[in-house]
Amino acid sequence: MNATPILEVDRVSVRFGHFVALSQVSVAFQSGMLTAIIGPNGAGKSTFFNVLSGAVSPSAGRVRFQGQDITGLAQHAYARVGIAKSFQITNVFKQLSAHENVRVAAQVREARFQLWRPRGAMKTLIEEADRLLERVGLAGCRDNKAADLAHGQQRALEIGMALASDPVLLLMDEPTAGMSPEETAAMMDLISDLATERTLVLVEHKMKLVMGLCERLIVLHHGELLADGTPAEIRNNTQVRRVYLGEG
Repeated sequence: MNATPILEVDRVSVRFGHFVALSQVSVAFQSGMLTAIIGPNGAGKSTFFNVLSGAVSPSAGRVRFQGQDITGLAQHAYARVGIAKSFQITNVFKQLSAHENVRVAAQVREARFQLWRPRGAMKTLIEEADRLLERVGLAGCRDNKAADLAHGQQRALEIGMALASDPVLLLMDEPTAGMSPEETAAMMDLISDLATERTLVLVEHKMKLVMGLCERLIVLHHGELLADGTPAEIRNNTQVRRVYLGEG
């Protein structure tokens, strides 16, 4: 394991008025690992994800990526430093085809804001979009409108768009939310596959779902870090069993 963390959260707190959503949370994420952040409803998972993804600036503490302080960095700058994210609520262009969604995402990476170019200049982008659709299992839906895709397919499409920036770190917020058992299984397979290529951090509330998938679990409770360890360590943690599983 690389001793230098790819992402460090140092004593981060988030307050909304008098409400403390996160309190002094410190976590170091190792490069190349698949890590899940779990906890019951109200644990602070969404707020923590929003801090990691730049949607919320911490009230206190720092966030560092590959040694660089990114605390308060504008969200649009995240892709440039090597971080991409997919959200709990699907964020795709519904009236565009699956291929067009991914191609536009790739085009933003290649040409920043020069979106409208002659079609002949787009050959590389078209090929890249096709490759990414194949990567997330949507090659057969290439020309389908995103609005016509099933929920699980839309989530996979969003991941394909996130991959267009070729991120070092991929953040995923409840990637299986609202999915059928079949869609959930397909998404877990995709996540497991992607984890062989890059560092993944996902937020999830279904502990059983990630127990056999992730190398490491971080458990939040009432905005605080409750436990941090391997699935076996978390499974046998008395505090986790009490507050998360209602035991004891």
